Amino acid sequence: MRKITARIIGAMALLAATGASAQRGLPPGDVTKVTHTTKYAEHLDFLPEMAKLLKVPEGWSVSVAASGLGKPRMMHLMPDGRLYVTRRDAGDVLLLTDKDGDSKFEDAVTVVAEFKGVHGIAEKDGWLYLCNNNELRRYRIGAGGMLEGKEMLFKDMPSAGQHPNRTMGFGPDGKLYISVGTLCNDCKESDREAATLLQVDPVSWTRTIYASGLRNMIGFDWHPQTGALYGLDNGGDAKGDNWPPEELNRIEGGKNYGYPFAYGKKEVDQSREDPAGNSKEEWVKNTEPSVLEFQAHMAPIGFRFFPAGTTLAGNGLVCWHGSWNRKGSVGFKVQLIRFSNGIPVAAEDFLSGFLKGKTRFGRAAGVAISTSGTVYVTDDANGVLYCIKQN
Repeated sequence: MRKITARIIGAMALLAATGASAQRGLPPGDVTKVTHTTKYAEHLDFLPEMAKLLKVPEGWSVSVAASGLGKPRMMHLMPDGRLYVTRRDAGDVLLLTDKDGDSKFEDAVTVVAEFKGVHGIAEKDGWLYLCNNNELRRYRIGAGGMLEGKEMLFKDMPSAGQHPNRTMGFGPDGKLYISVGTLCNDCKESDREAATLLQVDPVSWTRTIYASGLRNMIGFDWHPQTGALYGLDNGGDAKGDNWPPEELNRIEGGKNYGYPFAYGKKEVDQSREDPAGNSKEEWVKNTEPSVLEFQAHMAPIGFRFFPAGTTLAGNGLVCWHGSWNRKGSVGFKVQLIRFSNGIPVAAEDFLSGFLKGKTRFGRAAGVAISTSGTVYVTDDANGVLYCIKQN
């Protein structure tokens, strides 16, 4: 009896071990060595004369449109020139007004308070939509841009974890899209909605996963001529100074963009375990490559296309928030991503000069572009809003 029992227990242990291995995936066969650097550029408080250190393309000028804003993040620019600004850390939304059309906002009022972690913002049909990591709300836009009648649409998105910066926008199809980042630096997620782009039905407010394998795609927008959706995804930390790249992806429904097993153009992350029942190399074959890659750790946040009818129509602007995970600091600027025949081809500096050696006096976060081509950029390090316009 004891021998039979021992055999049964041994068989059960073997099955359990085999099952555990299949569930977890096999660890990498080779040891992957990376150098992990933590280095923050020294912060400098903003002084008005610092704006003169900023560089923009020939024929453009940059000025301070507002200051003393705390930590402004995402924006929505209304047709009448009023500007809504979310402040994640303060948990509120500001409405800025340029009363005399001189590209300076003289008036700032709080239109939403006590919305902890509010970040994403969008507008449609007289409603202003706002979200934090869990909740999607909307408010009716009233007289003078003031907000009325809060409606809670849902409050069960995945917990924020390390990446609480939900962003959203209405697509050409009328659906609402919300980006949900991974819950930690390098997770194999248990929540299917993490590391995805969600599509939300604007009638039932039900949501589905539109695209997956997106580590933390904060900035995304639709090309004004082709209607194609593009997004900037943040690569992982602690994998070396120059890998993985930050990446621009063309986002299509039902596609997977590689995370957590690959970055860029299907570059396999050899530090990861194999997925259950497969190898990383085989799994990655069914994912989508990026369409343009950038220096690691620049940290893309806001991204917007210049609208039709503007000088730079069809080209995009990306805000590089700046590195903390690299020996030499990179980012801390805004770049223009050039498109040719609807295809991204190159990037060049559009607003730079915040980084001076080992110090920096700004971190670009959000971008908004008017129908005439005027650009607004938030700096969430010094609470400044910049205006960049053609001379």
